[in-house]
Amino acid sequence: EAVEGGEEELGEAEDEQDMWEESYGGHSDSKPNGPTAVAMDFTFAGLDNVYGIPQHADTFSLKDTSTTDPYRLYNLDVFEYELWNPMALYASIPFMMGHSAKGSVGLFWLNAAEGFIDIKKDGQGLLGSVSSMFSAKTEKQVDTFWMFESGIMDMFIMMGPTPKDISRQYGSLTGNTPLPQEFAIAYHQCRWNYNDQEDVNMVEAKFDEHDIPMDVMWLDIEHTDGKKYFTWDSRKFPDSVAMIENLSSHGRKLVTIVDPHIKKDSGYWVHNDLSSKGLYVKNQDGGDYEGWCWPGASYYPDFLNAEARDYFAEQYKLSVYKGSTLDCYTWNDMNEPSVFNGPEVTMAKDKMHGEVEHRDMHNMYGMLYTMATHKGHLIRSENTLRPFVLTRSAYAGSQRYAAIWTGDNTAEWGHLEASIPMCLSLSIAGMGFCGADIGGFFGNPDGELFVRWYQAAAFQPFFRSHAHIDTKRREPWLYSAGEMALIRTAVRSRYALLPLWYTLFYEQEQDGTPPMRPLWYEFPEDEGSYAKEGSHMVGSSLLVAPVLTKGSTQVNVYFPGSTLWYDIWSHQKLDVSGSMNYAAPYEKIPVFQRGGTIIPRRERVRRSAALMHDDPITLVVAPDKEGKASGTLYLDDGKSFAYQQGAKLYMQFTWDNGKMESKMISPPGMSTPVWLERVLVLGSAPPPGQVATVSSPLLTSSAQASYDYTTQVLTVRRPGVKLDMEWTIRV
Repeated sequence: EAVEGGEEELGEAEDEQDMWEESYGGHSDSKPNGPTAVAMDFTFAGLDNVYGIPQHADTFSLKDTSTTDPYRLYNLDVFEYELWNPMALYASIPFMMGHSAKGSVGLFWLNAAEGFIDIKKDGQGLLGSVSSMFSAKTEKQVDTFWMFESGIMDMFIMMGPTPKDISRQYGSLTGNTPLPQEFAIAYHQCRWNYNDQEDVNMVEAKFDEHDIPMDVMWLDIEHTDGKKYFTWDSRKFPDSVAMIENLSSHGRKLVTIVDPHIKKDSGYWVHNDLSSKGLYVKNQDGGDYEGWCWPGASYYPDFLNAEARDYFAEQYKLSVYKGSTLDCYTWNDMNEPSVFNGPEVTMAKDKMHGEVEHRDMHNMYGMLYTMATHKGHLIRSENTLRPFVLTRSAYAGSQRYAAIWTGDNTAEWGHLEASIPMCLSLSIAGMGFCGADIGGFFGNPDGELFVRWYQAAAFQPFFRSHAHIDTKRREPWLYSAGEMALIRTAVRSRYALLPLWYTLFYEQEQDGTPPMRPLWYEFPEDEGSYAKEGSHMVGSSLLVAPVLTKGSTQVNVYFPGSTLWYDIWSHQKLDVSGSMNYAAPYEKIPVFQRGGTIIPRRERVRRSAALMHDDPITLVVAPDKEGKASGTLYLDDGKSFAYQQGAKLYMQFTWDNGKMESKMISPPGMSTPVWLERVLVLGSAPPPGQVATVSSPLLTSSAQASYDYTTQVLTVRRPGVKLDMEWTIRV
């Protein structure tokens, strides 16, 4: 039934200021469709904590916003972003996970427009408020209010019941992170900018001179000819192919930056092609939209148009991107998109992608760009090599195409601390291949901060050092000899664990479980872990608690569950649950292996991951209280898609009170020279003898077994079995 005066009220609303056109800060928004916002309340019943909706530089457990601004989802190029703040950053993923001891639930709203999310904790809703006047407080809950500037009601609820189930369900909607090449999970060296070809060669040689592994050198915008992407400055890089081939000869790669803004230059083929084909974003009047970015006057391709994406993909062909090789990969930056003279340093919302307003798809622009780059990598290798793309901007589904980092952070302890919740938020929202610039992009880290940052970053999925052009050079050897030695140790610790990381990335592709996980992901009933900050799991086996404050030589570590833990450096066994102050001298980051797990390592650390590919494996067994443990290992060629046709080895190891077995999880699809070099059993009792019996389909033999009474470690040396067959070891 119509309410009297309704038409008059509607008329007043239609005439409300800024509803149909808005001007602010010298910019205007024509709003041709008027007000189009959609909103809805969602209550997470029976829990205290919700997580996700990246990207924000804030705590992992999302805060109550009753007295602050809401969490904003709007991809922006933010200069020196603030910490512990709900402000918008470079990526927007409208996915939230709630968790309690009773189970997990996920919420995904498929909407790429600007969004705001308010959170009220300890809420009881209207019914709870009324009932509490007459009875005891009702069950706890978190109330959330979601609002997007435009779009439709297109929501998905994931019922779990476990966190891993949520990741699998969300992955079935938006895709899982594909297995990267091995080099991509090793160490990356970057700055804005390495000056020239000689500089690149010198830095690479210095890593070898100082015995620090490194897999990838990076070049920022100064390597191009006048900020024209797919080109080289011929004075600085007269023979880029020779430079890349020098890296390749040592098992290394190069990454070059390719941003989406296209220089307005009649002598630049990319600009001429996109203009003549009509593939730029348009103004309301149909003309090409012009903004300002690194090259000066720039245009922006309409990546919502498949033809524009296909055109960009073609540019990666070696015949087009002259001076590149198949060992040159890609960094997509500034793809929010960044427009220096635009509102909030981005594209105005009323620009047009065909018939679609930019406001309706702003947050997916960066993802669409990485789709083109990813396809380009496939085209140039004729679908034989796995792509590697790094993106700054992301949306739900970006994980299918690119890794991500946390953007332009600062050389401050708070930014080191923030890297953990930022990566955890991205990880549970699908972007499991994430990391932060080691040392901070802005500013100059002192030796202590730099060392502690390397120690923490070595246990995060994407491992890269990067710095602003105005910062001091900060290659590890430019610090003191002692600090460089500690950085070397941190980097080498990453390389020793590459078999574990590679296995975790394979398993992520299969079921969506991220390599970097919150404690409660593995211990879902441990309520003390739900709001715990500053630590995380690597897979199911490692608990990492880095030093995050200046001058600290101990960390308050929270040990979830009621299992055994083993210090990975000293092998000390800990039967502890809950919080404990743990020593963290300058040379050490507290990392603990969970009782009941087996992790694979490679102890022969070389200059790059490729040179370690066929090296033998050491298995570290950490028995639980029942004397049992298990773990997995995945092997393939490290670079191609042959594994998708079965050319792989995926095996499970089990330990049961003196008996170790290897069983294939899937049928073996290749042979390998990789063999088992050692087995370490932590916290072990002395063995009955000094000989272990080794049985495989090909032979039965013996191996030396020794015991260290100080560390309580049992070592089986050189069992001699290859890892492409099943075997048994009895001690």
